[in-house]
Order: sequence, then structure tokens, then C-alpha cells
Amino acid sequence: MEHYFTNDSKSKSEVKEKTVIINDKTLKFLTDNGVFSKKGLDFGTRTLLENLPVMAIKGNVLDFGCGYGPIGIYLKKITNANIDMVDINHRSLSLARKNAVLNKTDVNIFESDIYSSVTNKYNYIISNPPIRVGKDILYEILLGAKDHLKSNGELWIVINKDQGAKTVVQKLSSEYIVEVITKNKGFYVIKAKNK
Repeated sequence: MEHYFTNDSKSKSEVKEKTVIINDKTLKFLTDNGVFSKKGLDFGTRTLLENLPVMAIKGNVLDFGCGYGPIGIYLKKITNANIDMVDINHRSLSLARKNAVLNKTDVNIFESDIYSSVTNKYNYIISNPPIRVGKDILYEILLGAKDHLKSNGELWIVINKDQGAKTVVQKLSSEYIVEVITKNKGFYVIKAKNK
């Protein structure tokens, strides 16, 4: 079965433009078949973005699993942070690059299989992680973030309680100082600070 976190894109391309408003900021995104949340900004990502401490975000930021780019592009529009965006899906990366131009944002977008191409250290790693990759890869993503965070760096994620949010909080607590920032219709916004 094809997933948006693979490169096996057999689905026919059907690019559409969506207008999205996040915290009074209007953005436009091209979406397509074979990418996550092709119908527009998903509720989980919206909940994450609406609860980020955007005024505090600076330095280096990694948008992990960027998809067509809503997290990184939104953050670049409202902060002075240096934004890196990574994904493994070629169609997502192509859309993210087009969306960066469409929204007049200067971001660095590149392909990475988990953290294989990531060499920088970040103040923030922000993600709506790909849950369907399975627990092993999910925890490789979440716990592996620690190696790419600066001291006192923060991992911010959103995850649904039906997809194991409580277990994720427990697992992260072994490596990070963890705080559940909010719960909204089953979605947990979780901050995991580097110890």
C-alpha cells in the first residue's frame, strides 16, 4: 500500500491550490495526491501551530516530515528563524519548494530518510510525525531528534490519543523533560525539552 512517507508515488498527480488561515496569517498551498492532508491543513497540524510559542522561536528550526510545507513556511512568515524542512516523499518536497516560492519564504528544503541528511543542530524540531510508519520508526524519529537538538532544544509534536499519545509521552519522558501543552479533540500537543 502506498503511503505519503514513501517514494512509491503511483497516484495520478492532481495539483490543487488551497488557501489557509493560521492565527490571522493567510497562506496558499499547492497540494496533490500522494501527500499528507491533500485537502488542506489538517486539524492536528493546525492545533500544533496555534499552540507554538511563536514569539519565542528563533535560531535554527527543523520542520521534520514537512509534507507540502505548512509548518516551516508558516514559521518563516512570522519569525526570523532559519528554517530547514525535510521529507522523504519527492512529491511533497517538490510541492514544498513551490509553496515556499508561492508564499515568498526563504527556507532550506531537502530530502532526508529520517535524519540521514540532517547535519545541523536545532533550537526547535517541530513535526506532525508520520504515525503510520509504525512504532519502531516513529520512536527512531522522536528519540533520534535528541541528537539533532542543541542543549535545551525543544521537540514539538502533535499526536492523537487514538494513535498512542499517552504512550508517546511516557516514552519521551525517558529522554526529555516532557510537557503536554494542550489537548484538543483528542490531539495532544507535546513539548519535549532536551535534558
